[in-house]
Amino acid sequence: MDQAVGHFEVQSQAGQARAARLKTARGYVNTPVFMPVGTKATVKGMLPEELKDLGAQIVLGNTYHLHLRPGEDIIKRLGGLHKFMNWPGPILTDSGGFQVFSLSQLTTVKEEGVEFRSHLDGAKHFLSPETSMQIQMALGSDIIMAFDECLKYPATPEEVRKSMDMTHRWLIRSKDAMTREDSLLFGIVQGGLDFKYRQESLQQITSVDLPGYALGGFSVGEPIELMHGLVKEVAPMMPKNKPRYLMGVGTPLDLVLAVDAGMDMFDCVMPTRVARNGTLFTWQGRVSIKRAEYREDNSPLDPECDCYTCKNYSKAYLRHLFLSGEMLSARLNTIHNLHFYLTLMNRMRQAILEGTWEDFRAHCLSRFVVSA
Repeated sequence: MDQAVGHFEVQSQAGQARAARLKTARGYVNTPVFMPVGTKATVKGMLPEELKDLGAQIVLGNTYHLHLRPGEDIIKRLGGLHKFMNWPGPILTDSGGFQVFSLSQLTTVKEEGVEFRSHLDGAKHFLSPETSMQIQMALGSDIIMAFDECLKYPATPEEVRKSMDMTHRWLIRSKDAMTREDSLLFGIVQGGLDFKYRQESLQQITSVDLPGYALGGFSVGEPIELMHGLVKEVAPMMPKNKPRYLMGVGTPLDLVLAVDAGMDMFDCVMPTRVARNGTLFTWQGRVSIKRAEYREDNSPLDPECDCYTCKNYSKAYLRHLFLSGEMLSARLNTIHNLHFYLTLMNRMRQAILEGTWEDFRAHCLSRFVVSA
């Protein structure tokens, strides 16, 4: 029987780690899943066909950036974001909240929404739960994130309380503004870095019945051990019959620990951003390709990897391209890092399905902890 859009099924579980699948308007997404970040309607340096070949199931777009340039109305008139960027699979868009608070100038937060100045030209804009939903629906997103306030770190208890309460009220307004039946609205749990507030925010957000829920407000400068500890405590408390999305995280170690805690979905600019800076993730740990030790190294970047980069080029050549500032450096490095991340997620899923999760987890931690 064909499942309805939004149907979520846990297929296997090992401890808290889950292998599941989510039905979207553009097909199923198998979890655990890593979603490459296509901020401005492109995953930097990658063709959509290449992403598909690497195993990407779903990509991200960014509400804030696409609203400012080229504008959601233009994208809608041109057939929607999927057609605009030639990506046939599911797309998740974030609400724009994080970028408003991290990139814009002269931000003013009010109950109605956020007034801010564009980081591009200083022009004044206003973003509210309603306008964020309207932008994302105009883009044609398959998964839409509710508008929330991403709190700075560190924050006082008073700031955390005020922010999480407003995020709850904004979620209700976000849901009321949703009219696109094919789009799935996810709520975002905030609460800073205190377990008590996280627990309370979780109760607030999950009191609104939605197709999925996310943990936001991490990777904002906090000690990484604090994030790992909180996710381990909070994830199992999230609804068991809904997808759980950890936003903006992270390293291979972060992903393994978060899957072990019970999270299902992830995104992060890290694999693509650090690829452009010459940092590569391998099954032996991180590699900084600019190091002199690779000048005459004719071996592949990762002998355990079968990506295009590793099958065809040496460390010496990758180092040469990077130090020469060649565009191909970013391309080959990005192909490898995304292949590594997507392969890692697929192997985690298979280990959960096959009953070998504990062994695979231990194998990953022994390799990633030192290099993370």
